Amino acid sequence: MSLRHAVLGLLSERPASGYDLMKLFETSLSHVWSATQSQVYGELGKLADAGLVEVAAEGPRGRKEYAITDPGRAELRHWLTETEPTRTRRSDSLLRVFFLGLLTPLEAQTYLLTEAERASRQRAGLEHAEASIEWDDDPLSVHGRLALEYGKRLSAMHEEWARWAAEQLKA
Repeated sequence: MSLRHAVLGLLSERPASGYDLMKLFETSLSHVWSATQSQVYGELGKLADAGLVEVAAEGPRGRKEYAITDPGRAELRHWLTETEPTRTRRSDSLLRVFFLGLLTPLEAQTYLLTEAERASRQRAGLEHAEASIEWDDDPLSVHGRLALEYGKRLSAMHEEWARWAAEQLKA
Protein backbone atom coordinates (compact mmCIF):
# COMPACT_ATOMS: atom_id res chain seq x y z
CA MET A 1 0.00 0.00 0.00
CA SER A 2 1.23 3.47 -0.66
CA LEU A 3 0.48 6.74 1.02
CA ARG A 4 -0.92 7.90 -2.32
CA HIS A 5 -3.60 5.24 -2.25
CA ALA A 6 -4.33 5.71 1.44
CA VAL A 7 -5.04 9.41 0.85
CA LEU A 8 -7.11 8.68 -2.25
CA GLY A 9 -9.09 6.06 -0.34
CA LEU A 10 -9.86 8.45 2.51
CA LEU A 11 -10.86 11.20 0.08
CA SER A 12 -13.13 8.78 -1.77
CA GLU A 13 -15.43 8.90 1.28
CA ARG A 14 -15.65 12.70 1.48
CA PRO A 15 -13.56 15.83 0.85
CA ALA A 16 -11.10 16.68 3.61
CA SER A 17 -8.33 19.07 4.54
CA GLY A 18 -4.84 17.87 5.39
CA TYR A 19 -5.73 18.28 9.06
CA ASP A 20 -8.90 16.23 8.58
CA LEU A 21 -6.89 13.52 6.82
CA MET A 22 -4.42 13.36 9.73
CA LYS A 23 -7.33 12.84 12.14
CA LEU A 24 -8.73 10.11 9.86
CA PHE A 25 -5.31 8.42 9.77
CA GLU A 26 -5.14 8.48 13.55
CA THR A 27 -8.60 6.96 14.00
CA SER A 28 -8.65 4.51 11.14
CA LEU A 29 -5.43 3.67 9.31
CA SER A 30 -2.72 4.16 11.92
CA HIS A 31 -2.53 0.45 12.76
CA VAL A 32 -1.95 -0.57 9.14
CA TRP A 33 -0.33 2.47 7.55
CA SER A 34 1.09 5.41 9.44
CA ALA A 35 1.93 8.81 8.05
CA THR A 36 3.32 12.05 9.38
CA GLN A 37 1.75 15.43 8.79
CA SER A 38 4.51 16.45 6.39
CA GLN A 39 4.07 13.23 4.40
CA VAL A 40 0.30 13.75 4.07
CA TYR A 41 0.63 17.39 3.02
CA GLY A 42 3.41 16.52 0.59
CA GLU A 43 1.33 13.73 -0.92
CA LEU A 44 -1.67 16.04 -1.31
CA GLY A 45 0.51 18.37 -3.36
CA LYS A 46 1.73 15.51 -5.57
CA LEU A 47 -1.82 14.20 -6.04
CA ALA A 48 -3.05 17.67 -6.98
CA ASP A 49 -0.18 18.11 -9.46
CA ALA A 50 -1.10 14.75 -11.01
CA GLY A 51 -4.78 15.74 -11.27
CA LEU A 52 -5.90 12.95 -8.92
CA VAL A 53 -7.28 15.39 -6.33
CA GLU A 54 -8.37 18.99 -6.52
CA VAL A 55 -8.90 21.81 -4.08
CA ALA A 56 -12.66 21.80 -3.52
CA ALA A 57 -12.78 24.69 -1.05
CA GLU A 58 -10.48 27.18 0.63
CA GLY A 59 -11.03 28.47 4.11
CA PRO A 60 -9.44 30.84 6.58
CA ARG A 61 -5.65 30.84 7.09
CA GLY A 62 -5.06 29.03 3.79
CA ARG A 63 -7.00 25.91 4.79
CA LYS A 64 -7.65 23.80 1.70
CA GLU A 65 -10.20 21.05 1.43
CA TYR A 66 -9.34 18.40 -1.15
CA ALA A 67 -11.66 16.18 -3.16
CA ILE A 68 -10.80 13.15 -5.26
CA THR A 69 -11.23 13.60 -9.02
CA ASP A 70 -12.52 11.06 -11.54
CA PRO A 71 -8.93 10.19 -12.56
CA GLY A 72 -8.15 9.79 -8.84
CA ARG A 73 -11.04 7.34 -8.43
CA ALA A 74 -9.84 5.46 -11.52
CA GLU A 75 -6.31 5.24 -10.06
CA LEU A 76 -7.68 3.99 -6.73
CA ARG A 77 -9.85 1.42 -8.49
CA HIS A 78 -6.90 0.29 -10.64
CA TRP A 79 -4.76 -0.15 -7.52
CA LEU A 80 -7.53 -2.09 -5.74
CA THR A 81 -8.35 -4.43 -8.62
CA GLU A 82 -5.30 -4.76 -10.84
CA THR A 83 -2.22 -4.29 -8.69
CA GLU A 84 -0.78 -7.17 -6.69
CA PRO A 85 -0.36 -6.21 -3.01
CA THR A 86 3.15 -6.02 -1.62
CA ARG A 87 3.50 -8.77 0.95
CA THR A 88 6.25 -8.28 3.46
CA ARG A 89 8.45 -11.35 3.52
CA ARG A 90 11.01 -10.15 6.04
CA SER A 91 10.55 -10.50 9.76
CA ASP A 92 13.28 -9.42 12.11
CA SER A 93 11.59 -11.23 15.00
CA LEU A 94 11.38 -14.55 13.11
CA LEU A 95 14.93 -14.21 11.82
CA ARG A 96 16.03 -14.10 15.44
CA VAL A 97 14.13 -17.33 16.13
CA PHE A 98 16.40 -19.11 13.66
CA PHE A 99 19.39 -18.15 15.79
CA LEU A 100 17.98 -18.65 19.28
CA GLY A 101 20.19 -21.74 19.55
CA LEU A 102 23.12 -19.35 20.04
CA LEU A 103 21.58 -18.24 23.35
CA THR A 104 21.10 -20.11 26.59
CA PRO A 105 17.73 -21.87 26.84
CA LEU A 106 16.62 -19.29 29.41
CA GLU A 107 17.59 -16.38 27.13
CA ALA A 108 15.76 -17.99 24.19
CA GLN A 109 12.63 -18.56 26.28
CA THR A 110 12.82 -15.00 27.59
CA TYR A 111 12.99 -13.68 24.03
CA LEU A 112 9.92 -15.69 23.03
CA LEU A 113 7.94 -14.71 26.12
CA THR A 114 8.85 -11.07 25.50
CA GLU A 115 7.47 -11.46 21.97
CA ALA A 116 4.29 -12.96 23.45
CA GLU A 117 3.90 -9.99 25.80
CA ARG A 118 4.50 -7.54 22.95
CA ALA A 119 1.79 -9.24 20.90
CA SER A 120 -0.54 -9.17 23.90
CA ARG A 121 0.01 -5.41 24.33
CA GLN A 122 -0.57 -4.88 20.62
CA ARG A 123 -3.87 -6.78 20.79
CA ALA A 124 -4.90 -4.81 23.89
CA GLY A 125 -4.13 -1.58 22.02
CA LEU A 126 -6.30 -2.69 19.11
CA GLU A 127 -9.12 -3.65 21.47
CA HIS A 128 -8.85 -0.24 23.13
CA ALA A 129 -8.98 1.44 19.72
CA GLU A 130 -12.01 -0.65 18.77
CA ALA A 131 -13.83 0.41 21.93
CA SER A 132 -12.95 4.09 21.58
CA ILE A 133 -13.87 4.55 17.91
CA GLU A 134 -17.37 5.71 17.10
CA TRP A 135 -18.24 3.11 14.47
CA ASP A 136 -20.82 3.83 11.81
CA ASP A 137 -22.29 1.93 8.88
CA ASP A 138 -20.27 3.88 6.30
CA PRO A 139 -17.81 1.86 4.17
CA LEU A 140 -14.73 3.19 5.98
CA SER A 141 -16.12 2.00 9.34
CA VAL A 142 -17.26 -1.38 8.00
CA HIS A 143 -13.96 -2.15 6.30
CA GLY A 144 -11.96 -0.54 9.09
CA ARG A 145 -13.53 -3.03 11.51
CA LEU A 146 -12.48 -5.87 9.18
CA ALA A 147 -8.88 -4.64 9.16
CA LEU A 148 -8.92 -4.13 12.93
CA GLU A 149 -10.21 -7.67 13.45
CA TYR A 150 -7.38 -8.97 11.28
CA GLY A 151 -4.88 -7.17 13.51
CA LYS A 152 -6.48 -8.54 16.68
CA ARG A 153 -6.45 -12.09 15.35
CA LEU A 154 -2.89 -11.81 14.04
CA SER A 155 -1.57 -10.49 17.34
CA ALA A 156 -3.47 -13.21 19.24
CA MET A 157 -1.93 -15.85 16.97
CA HIS A 158 1.53 -14.35 17.43
CA GLU A 159 1.12 -14.40 21.21
CA GLU A 160 -0.13 -18.00 21.21
CA TRP A 161 2.69 -19.14 18.93
CA ALA A 162 5.40 -17.41 21.00
CA ARG A 163 4.13 -19.01 24.24
CA TRP A 164 3.98 -22.39 22.50
CA ALA A 165 7.51 -21.97 21.13
CA ALA A 166 8.84 -21.04 24.59
CA GLU A 167 7.29 -24.27 25.95
CA GLN A 168 8.93 -26.25 23.15
CA LEU A 169 12.33 -25.04 24.30
CA LYS A 170 11.68 -26.31 27.82
CA ALA A 171 11.49 -29.87 26.53
